[in-house]
Amino acid sequence: MISLTIQIDYASPKWKKAFAKMDRKIEEAVAAAFLDAKKPKTFDNRNFDIAVVLSDDKMMKDLNHTFRAKNKATNVLSFPQLKIKGLKAKELDAFPKVDAIPLGDIVIAHQTVARECKEQKKTIENHTLHLVIHGTLHLLGYDHMNAKDAKAMEKLECAILQSMGYPDPYAAPEPVKKRKK
Repeated sequence: MISLTIQIDYASPKWKKAFAKMDRKIEEAVAAAFLDAKKPKTFDNRNFDIAVVLSDDKMMKDLNHTFRAKNKATNVLSFPQLKIKGLKAKELDAFPKVDAIPLGDIVIAHQTVARECKEQKKTIENHTLHLVIHGTLHLLGYDHMNAKDAKAMEKLECAILQSMGYPDPYAAPEPVKKRKK
């Protein structure tokens, strides 16, 4: 049996009351993505750890500049600790069986997410949980560098969100209906 520990770090106080039951919903989103994603057979009977860091744009800009040479904030970054493709069992054996193996960190920037929500007419809850799922899938080796991989990743994201009762994040927002006077 595979187990997962999820840690949430509030690096920015802007996240403290972004939406109701936020910690529980973030944990559920990470767990759903982890369970639904394809994982190597080497994961069987091991414990894993994922950290979600709720940051601000300044921290995100610094990370994006340091690790991707992009001098701007972005909504989400994932920092995998393992290369999933081609992972050998002996690589996991470096970790004691009782310890959680760190899969990596997901960092989300508050101001960028809030701005995108306004522009895309999404709630901060829906958008944040989508980004958490997106980041978790990156930690598990999913990518969107080519059209085929992007389509597969988006399809899985949508399926996970739907199973949790959330809308398709890639669908166009419904137009606001004007009231008749």
